[in-house]
Amino acid sequence: MSDKPLIDGRTDSDGVRRLLFLAGFVFVFAATLALLGHSYGAVALLAMFAILAMCGIIAVFALALGFLHVGPRQAGADIAREALNSLPTGMLVADRKGRIVYANRAYGEETGAAGPSSVRSLERLLSREAEASEAIYRLANLARENRSGQEEFRLTRRLGSTGPSAPHWYRASVGPFGEDSAGLQLWQIADITPEREEQESFFKNLQHAIDYLDHAPAGFFAADDQGRIAYINATLADWLSLDLAAFKPYSRSIQDYLGEGASSFLRRAGEPRTPGAVESFDLDLVTAAGQRLPVRLLRNATRTADGAPGLTRTLVLDRTPRGDDENALRAAEIRFTRFFNSSPMAIAAMDAQGRATRANAAFATLFGDEAALGRTTVSDCLREQNREALRQAVSAAMRGQAGIPSLDADLVGEPTRSARLYLSANTDVSDGSGEVAILYGVDITQQRTLEDQFAKAQRMQAIGNLAGGIAHDFNNVLTIITASVDFLLLNHRTGDPSFQDLLLIKQSANRAASLVRQLLAYSRRQTMRPKMLNLTDVIADMHLLLKRISGDLVKLERQHARDLWPVMADIGQFEQVVTNLVQNARDAMSTNGRVIISTRNVPADEAAQFGYSELGEGDYVLMEVSDTGSGMPADVAERIFEPFFTTKEIGKGTGLGLSMVYGIVKQSGGSIFVETRSGEGTTFRIFLPRHIPAEVPAGKGEAQSPAASIAKQDLSGTASILLVEDEDNVRAGNVRALKMRGYEVHEASSGLEALEVMEEIDGKVDLVVSDVVMPEMDGPTLLREMRKQRPDLKFIFVSGYAEDAFAKNLPEGEKFGFLPKPFSLRELAVAVKEALEE
Repeated sequence: MSDKPLIDGRTDSDGVRRLLFLAGFVFVFAATLALLGHSYGAVALLAMFAILAMCGIIAVFALALGFLHVGPRQAGADIAREALNSLPTGMLVADRKGRIVYANRAYGEETGAAGPSSVRSLERLLSREAEASEAIYRLANLARENRSGQEEFRLTRRLGSTGPSAPHWYRASVGPFGEDSAGLQLWQIADITPEREEQESFFKNLQHAIDYLDHAPAGFFAADDQGRIAYINATLADWLSLDLAAFKPYSRSIQDYLGEGASSFLRRAGEPRTPGAVESFDLDLVTAAGQRLPVRLLRNATRTADGAPGLTRTLVLDRTPRGDDENALRAAEIRFTRFFNSSPMAIAAMDAQGRATRANAAFATLFGDEAALGRTTVSDCLREQNREALRQAVSAAMRGQAGIPSLDADLVGEPTRSARLYLSANTDVSDGSGEVAILYGVDITQQRTLEDQFAKAQRMQAIGNLAGGIAHDFNNVLTIITASVDFLLLNHRTGDPSFQDLLLIKQSANRAASLVRQLLAYSRRQTMRPKMLNLTDVIADMHLLLKRISGDLVKLERQHARDLWPVMADIGQFEQVVTNLVQNARDAMSTNGRVIISTRNVPADEAAQFGYSELGEGDYVLMEVSDTGSGMPADVAERIFEPFFTTKEIGKGTGLGLSMVYGIVKQSGGSIFVETRSGEGTTFRIFLPRHIPAEVPAGKGEAQSPAASIAKQDLSGTASILLVEDEDNVRAGNVRALKMRGYEVHEASSGLEALEVMEEIDGKVDLVVSDVVMPEMDGPTLLREMRKQRPDLKFIFVSGYAEDAFAKNLPEGEKFGFLPKPFSLRELAVAVKEALEE
């Protein structure tokens, strides 16, 4: 085929013809004038000038048309056409009506055109080809809209061929021809069959590679810096019992398949010691079925162009021993590696500088990844007071010393954690590893916490026992003082000069009795009468009282949740708790502030989230008393519940208020906690167990107390009473008081003596009034012995301790009366009258 374009609508033949015709006409005219010049003279001269003018005009037209050049002729247009004609892509220029203006040689070759007469547009060529008609139709519409577009299509034969041929792929495009195209459109067509064959070959090879990787005898996965799996091969998915068909990239994390503590290994792999290095880890994967799979990970971490963490590629080798032919050394290595990595004890090999050269997951968890990587020394992870002891232990290990003592140390950071460290010397220092010691560590934070709590509980219990003992003895003294004053008041009238002094003594005795009750509350030995309460209602009833206690400078707020569960508590004692806490909150604020009392239900799962180890499992009702005061330092907060401990000025507090609160809450079956910081206020949290009321049978209600009616009745009587009391002065006063009421009174100083008296009087006693704590035989034992002979014998216990403190030592369902110390003569008479009339 010729190198010239098949069709070039831009030719010069018409212009040449016109120029030759014009030149011939001018020549004939000039010749005629020359032949006739002698006849016409001047006219011929004028005609000559006219001919020259015409020649100038013709030259101008020749220059304009490009047929006459001054200097060398420019061949730019020809070069452009040659360039287009030599392109491998078929190109065709058509106008708006589809008439062909230009077609290069490659277009004829692609479309099978033999000459200019057989050149047809793509629209005409392919409009009837089923495989290409839609694509050409779309391109034709774009051409009409003077827009650009491109389509690819496949034909079952080569375009323009008449015989059978292999299928071919083509890429066709259309677009405006130049900026000032005057409506011309440039069509292009190219055979892209080799390109498609190359792509198909590439995809086939890629598919083969993926298939090889998927069914390789080793596992493989790629994950991002957060451990989310971007790709996992079929082998590893089968090992992990993962459904590969349902797997979505980045939907699962490799952390889901790691054993406890193993995740620290992968975190360290994200920051290799050497960039691009492959790190090896032996650990256990956990399958979806919960089975452990020992594996070795060969992991390479990458980074993006901007230095950010990229995908990590990890090869997973199954390390499960198989058969008897397994190499014994390799099996031992696997067993040791699994033991080392899965051990709950922190283990690390240390060099002479105190850095870890090898460490397991538990070590990274306890000391941190920086120490496990050897970037910091182990001593840097300890508090300052423990670092020197560790350095000395490492030095002893370097000397090969045996029997290095263990070390208890606190770790840096908040909250404070504690560890017990053991060091042993590395006896094989010739291996070139530089390891001089092996460090073992155990987290004893929880153990330390429990020990501190147990020690605190023991201390509080010891103080409570001491307080209870003091209160018991002091109650006997107060009983004597109260009884003696009552006797004196019987003999002195209101106008007597001594009457006011006696009242002052009685008031002081009552005040001392109040302090004793606070001590008994702390020791949890006070008398309580619990009943079902709603804390919201109790606090609401106390609002006016609490407003007066808080004062004008402090704003009191109440926040109560709905549907509060009931609790069991003594309403009088609980009111003392609330009153004392509000008063302490007021004293903690030197300026304006707020006291917030809130109540709400705390289900068992939420109670566990508080993290209080003393709080047992179950549902609770929580009462919080918060203030915006000055708060307390930690050393003060640890002692606030101890009796007589106070931070107030002398004369402004006894130090028994919070002790009483502590005892009442504990005796009610609850727990109290304090959270405070200096300058940030204080919050007291009281958890009382939820009470689920039992169904009460119909007709069995609470008996109405006859105390009000008895108070107006005659308290005298003639019954026979046995009074048992080991304190002589107390016994004497009580005997005198009962005899004054007309009773026949027998007395005994101990339980054994009381049995002897009963035998002497042949058991003719209507009522026994006995102390609880006595030498040789206590009150409950005396009751059991007397009931053997007199099952219906009536009994009253007198004690400074709570009724519950000794009732547990009696048979279940035992009936008896109770009179708490100290008591007045009238209270003794009332108790005796009630017991006899039952």
